[in-house]
Amino acid sequence: MAVEQQELEQHLWGAANILRGKIDSGEYKSYIFGLLFFKRLSDVWQEEYEERKAIYGDKKTAELADEHRFDIPKEHRWADVRKHSSNIGERLNQAFRLIEDSNTRLNGIFQEVDFNNKERFSDAVLEKLMQHFDQYDLRNSNVDEYMLGNAYEYLIKQFADDGGKKGGEFYTPKKVVQLMVRCLGIDEGMSVYDPTCGSGGMLLEAHNAVKSSGKNPASLSLYGQESNINTWAICQMNLFLHGLDEADIRRGDTLRTPKHMAGEGGERVLGFDRVIANPPFSLNEWGHEIWKVGDQYGRDTYGCPPASKGDLAFVQHMLASLKEDGKLAVVIPHGVLFRGGVEGTIRKAFIERDLVEGVIGLAGNLFYGSNIPTVILLMRKDKPQHLKGKVMVVNGEKQFEAERAQNYLRDNHIEKLANGYLAFKDVAKLARLVSVDEIASNDYNLNINRYVNLGEQAEQVDVAKETELLTELMAERKKAEAKMNKALRELGYVE
Repeated sequence: MAVEQQELEQHLWGAANILRGKIDSGEYKSYIFGLLFFKRLSDVWQEEYEERKAIYGDKKTAELADEHRFDIPKEHRWADVRKHSSNIGERLNQAFRLIEDSNTRLNGIFQEVDFNNKERFSDAVLEKLMQHFDQYDLRNSNVDEYMLGNAYEYLIKQFADDGGKKGGEFYTPKKVVQLMVRCLGIDEGMSVYDPTCGSGGMLLEAHNAVKSSGKNPASLSLYGQESNINTWAICQMNLFLHGLDEADIRRGDTLRTPKHMAGEGGERVLGFDRVIANPPFSLNEWGHEIWKVGDQYGRDTYGCPPASKGDLAFVQHMLASLKEDGKLAVVIPHGVLFRGGVEGTIRKAFIERDLVEGVIGLAGNLFYGSNIPTVILLMRKDKPQHLKGKVMVVNGEKQFEAERAQNYLRDNHIEKLANGYLAFKDVAKLARLVSVDEIASNDYNLNINRYVNLGEQAEQVDVAKETELLTELMAERKKAEAKMNKALRELGYVE
């Protein structure tokens, strides 16, 4: 029986309630996603088997691996595990490993999903969890790829909401992604790359944008890299459940060990038509120890970013990953637009080389675990003639809807920001096409409020700069307190 979208989403999210109190909420996603994927694989395999059996009239032929999208080993399908009421966790683990062994494309996809720990997962809990999933047959005729893919994305968002700050490690708000994709102008036949792809939302949105335009999304070539193994697995499942089997998603640290390489000896990173990302904000331990002596792949053309902030390392990697006529969009903290030191030097080089096409300032508190103002930075190696020597600046500080503890972009905000950007002309209190000469006269400071004011209050208070200053003052205060406490201990006033 077919199922409605909202009904399916609520049912799948209900599985998390069974695990509440059994394991930490931040770990729900790996187990729920693992079981969901196993159920989907098994149900589709059974559907394919029944279809082939009807065609060939032969069970053995219908079971052949070549007759199925994914081969699920005999005695290790969902129905086989359900026959048992003891050692369920051990049977699930074995099924997961054998499925990976039987399908090269699925190698590692159940990474670190371990149900064989009876202190966490008693047979009674696993029986209840599997009974819950048994309520729906997830074969294609009941739940198509579009519906299941949307349900999976719904789960990702719910887990991000549940995880708070940690949610930002694998999920970027969908409306922010839609804005980025729209400004990039992704078209059929392009290659699209996300070097910090998380759960794969940006690559999926690129696919959806081409599909929505009436063109052929299957002509896109999708690439990504993700350092967190569990998040990489979530991304792979996400893409597979959407029917995107050909996406090339690699595991590893993008800044230290990029995986998509070109050249006979892999001496440079591969080039793409569009590059899109939301890297971790101001990452510590990003690979400075390697880059400071010269990046072996030549990505440090404009300088080595500071050890405590990896933002411009990611931007330079993305630049190096662009084809000559390519374009990138990346989310960065607002401070990258005006901070001095080596970041200021790198920013100056970007502007002098006319690489910056534009910046879109976003409202604060849009991202999980971070309430700082953020920016979408758009760059090209070769701008179109009408944009040469100019930078499009859009101030979206007031484009949001407040809802409880977080702000959100809505469709009307995306429309206003995207149209304001893509028009490449001045719009009062929203957008301005600024000359590089003017930016140079401001010491290459790209602080958005310098160029697009939103009124008297915006002129008086530079929110991004004040936030940056407050962060620095808090750090200085922390150091002073540590020094004072050390002195007090030495004098014997405190233990």
